[in-house]
Amino acid sequence: MKSLKPVARRGGTISAAALSALALVACSAGQITQTSSQVAAVDGATAGDRATGVAVMDVNVLLDENTGEAALKFTATNQDPEGEEVTLESVTVGGQEVELGKTEPIAANCSLVADFADGIKALPQDEDNCIQYVVTSLENQDFAYGGAVQVTFNFDNLDPIEVNAPVVAPGLPAGENETDYTGGQSNTTH
Repeated sequence: MKSLKPVARRGGTISAAALSALALVACSAGQITQTSSQVAAVDGATAGDRATGVAVMDVNVLLDENTGEAALKFTATNQDPEGEEVTLESVTVGGQEVELGKTEPIAANCSLVADFADGIKALPQDEDNCIQYVVTSLENQDFAYGGAVQVTFNFDNLDPIEVNAPVVAPGLPAGENETDYTGGQSNTTH
C-alpha cells in the first residue's frame, strides 16, 4: 500500500499557489482597489456636478505675501454630455463676491482658467484650444495661510457648486530660484 503523504503534499502546494495568485490579483482588481479613492496631486480643492459634466478643479485662495492682495485660482471645465455651454455667473469666497474679468460662456469640452494677473501672464497661452484666461481678485478678509474658506461657484441653470478651498501663497516662478548646494546643505533664496 502506498502512502498518501506525497499526494497530500502536492495538493497543499497547489492550493497555496492558487491562494497566493488570487491574493496578488485582488490587489489590482479594477476600480475598487486600495488606491481608488486617491486623487490627483493638485494643490486645490475639486468639486463638480456629475450630471452636467461641469467641474471646478485646483481651487485655491491665493494670498500674496508681499502685497497682501488676494485672488482666486481655479479651472472650470465643461464636459456636458449634451454639448451645452454653461456660463459662470458669479463666484463668492466666504460670502464675498470675487471680481472676475470678462467671461464668455464655456462651450462643451472647453475650460476657463482663473488666477492672479501675474499667474495668468506666466501661463503659456493655448490659442489652439478653447481655453479662456481670466484675472481674479478679492478683498483680503484676513485670510491665514493653511486655512480653508468656503467658495461657491454659480453657473447658469445649475445648482451652486461649493468647495472648501485652501489659502495658499502663489507658486514660485519656475527656474527663477537660486539654490546653493555647498557644504552638503541646500540654501534656497526666494
